[in-house]
Amino acid sequence: MNAEERYSRQKSIVSSEKLEELKCTVIGVGAIGRNVALQLTAIGVKHLQIIDFDTVEESNIASQGYLEEDLGMPKVDATARSCKRINSEVNIDIQNNRFKASSEVGSVVFCCVDSITTREFIFNALKERAGLFIDTRMSAEVLRVISVYNIESCDKYASTLFTEEEAFAGSCTAKSTIYCASIAAGFMLSSFTKWLREFPLDFDVNYNLLANEGSVA
Repeated sequence: MNAEERYSRQKSIVSSEKLEELKCTVIGVGAIGRNVALQLTAIGVKHLQIIDFDTVEESNIASQGYLEEDLGMPKVDATARSCKRINSEVNIDIQNNRFKASSEVGSVVFCCVDSITTREFIFNALKERAGLFIDTRMSAEVLRVISVYNIESCDKYASTLFTEEEAFAGSCTAKSTIYCASIAAGFMLSSFTKWLREFPLDFDVNYNLLANEGSVA
């Protein structure tokens, strides 16, 4: 395919040159992480790493966008297959296991896990290594995206980590919606492309789709 034509509508926003050697890591390819991986592939990321230990279940079709043919597959394999359908030349490092503190990751990390405890573990392992760390949280129709990109935001991130007991627990049938996940992934990609252009980033973005209200810090 003609790369110039392929990325022609985004070239003033997303630098193909900066994406050439950049490696992006997505930890957790559930509802949000799967969308992040697909969007990163679509905008032209050449080196993608995806980390997850889970397999595709029936409930993941409606809430996470997996296909019926993906049932029973490791989520990383199903996600990688979908990414390859978007761009057959993307280089994907598939890690079908839990994140480890010793894991080699890219300079940009998208943290898309469910547990606050796991987030804290990942962040503490990577805060000295990641040039950009983007964390996202979602419950039904409420999303939050936190971008850590300098010393100040790194220090502030600790205040967003609360105990599991303090976490908002939505109805078990209303934890995840594919449309909220897609929007959350879009906010993460927006922060990423701003970072590529060396634009100022919003540290903490919150949005409630049901109330159509948001806040930025």
